Amino acid sequence: MSMSEAETILILLAMIVISSLAVRALSNRVPAPLVQIFLGIVAALCGLHVGLKPSLFMLVFLPPLLFTDAFRMPLREFSELRSVILFLAFGLVVISTVLCGYAIHWMIPAVSLAVCFTLAAALSPTDTVAVSSLIAGRRVSERLIHILNGEALFNDASGLVCFHFAMIAAMTGEFSYRHAFSSFLLVSFGGLAIGAGLAWIAVRAERILLRRGFDDPLMQVLMIVLLPFGIYAAAETVHASGILAAVSGCMVIKLTGVSDEAATSTRLQASTVLDTVSYVFNALIFLLLGLQLPWLLNAGVELAQEHSAHFWQLSLLVASVYAIMFVIRFCGIWISVIRRWAVARMSHRAFAFPHFLEIVLLAFSGVRGAVTLAAVLSLPALGIDPQAFPERSFVITVATGVIVLSLVMAAIAIPLCIRFLPRDMSDKHAQEESLARQRLLQATLQLLHNEQSRAEKDRSEAIDNANNNHGNEDMRLEVLGRLLQTYENRLSQIDGPTQSPVLTRTTALRRERIELALRLIVLRLQRQTLHALVDARDINDQTEWDIQRELDYEEQVIRSRVQRLPQDI
Repeated sequence: MSMSEAETILILLAMIVISSLAVRALSNRVPAPLVQIFLGIVAALCGLHVGLKPSLFMLVFLPPLLFTDAFRMPLREFSELRSVILFLAFGLVVISTVLCGYAIHWMIPAVSLAVCFTLAAALSPTDTVAVSSLIAGRRVSERLIHILNGEALFNDASGLVCFHFAMIAAMTGEFSYRHAFSSFLLVSFGGLAIGAGLAWIAVRAERILLRRGFDDPLMQVLMIVLLPFGIYAAAETVHASGILAAVSGCMVIKLTGVSDEAATSTRLQASTVLDTVSYVFNALIFLLLGLQLPWLLNAGVELAQEHSAHFWQLSLLVASVYAIMFVIRFCGIWISVIRRWAVARMSHRAFAFPHFLEIVLLAFSGVRGAVTLAAVLSLPALGIDPQAFPERSFVITVATGVIVLSLVMAAIAIPLCIRFLPRDMSDKHAQEESLARQRLLQATLQLLHNEQSRAEKDRSEAIDNANNNHGNEDMRLEVLGRLLQTYENRLSQIDGPTQSPVLTRTTALRRERIELALRLIVLRLQRQTLHALVDARDINDQTEWDIQRELDYEEQVIRSRVQRLPQDI
């Protein structure tokens, strides 16, 4: 690696840190992706140039991000929402490609229909990274969040497959719906099968290694990081969908539960590493997008001049394409809702229509991102490929404009929709978490009561037999009594079901906030006391390090609970 490449990587990493500081300074009012795009534009104007190689981008960025997103997708909710997710991820992508393609061709008849289909297919995948930053910590229906995440897992694959066939049709002038459909099924199901098969093999190998004692955390974490890249590359080698392979591979790993068999330290380190990779790669995607924008803007100006048009006309075209995609998505969501209503009515099941603003929010959440940009930049260029793609500059310019416009519109519309959405006080996740904590504490108390009864019996037998060892049983009973008191206090802090849902949730959240804040204050005091002991040479720094690690684990648990608390209560 040359020095210039190393310096570029260091600059990009520094820009990620700066973007995070800027988002915090702005009190999270501006989503991180927009800040990162802005920093990328500034860096490009200052002379930083980073070329975006589409094939390398797909290999480096997509596998780990899709893998981590799939791992965070609850299997129960995915099963319940599979019809909605699959319709949005596959059916709506095809519908958007066809209808938007015809609409663009109607607006600009000079551009061939195949080129219009290529542009529409590139715009069909959505990117929920920016949307996630807009709704993080806000009171939004978890069902809606699961739909968005599930859609994003699969529509990249379906959109890129449609894009591939449209691109070939534009370059060769030949297209067969039957061939395209059969190839679509082969690529999709081939990717799913390859990902599931390789993941199953990896699970079997992992269990063999664990049984034979190869449970080194660092080795295990490295294997977890490399697995999505291997699955993606294997699927792409046989011309199957690497995206679907990575997603299905992760789903198989979740279903087998092999992660629960790993050592605790392995799970903790793997979670930290994957969170860091996800954070860095998501930020890099939008920085790279911002770095391309000045060049793409110049290309758009040149394109307008070549066709003797004004820049505002090109901007109007971009806005029209975005509006068409938005209307198609909005109507597609309503089609999905009506279909579910009809199925529920025929099966005599209850059905609750979603709020209108939820539909609007879901429609604006169809943000286009780096996958769209990577797709259009992969089109063969004149002078590089003997079969150059016709109207390549037109496709890239319009796609870039729609990406930026969709981000801006989402940043404006989504917070407004959330503000006026009726607040649902029955938080299902909070209720489930409370139920789980109650069951865990009840099981613990049952175990401790059994142990206490056994200890009392052993103590009575020791006294009856004049055994002097009953002192150990007294000590055990004392310890059990303290533990019982501790866990009974924790159980009493969880609100029971007799109170109203609103009061239960509000009271529980306020109480939890106070408790977590006090525990963080205690931890801060303990760290200061520990540091004072080192300064006074009462303990050495190795002792400080050992105790610090215990405090770190405790603080990690507290802060993870803090992050799960809603910000708007």
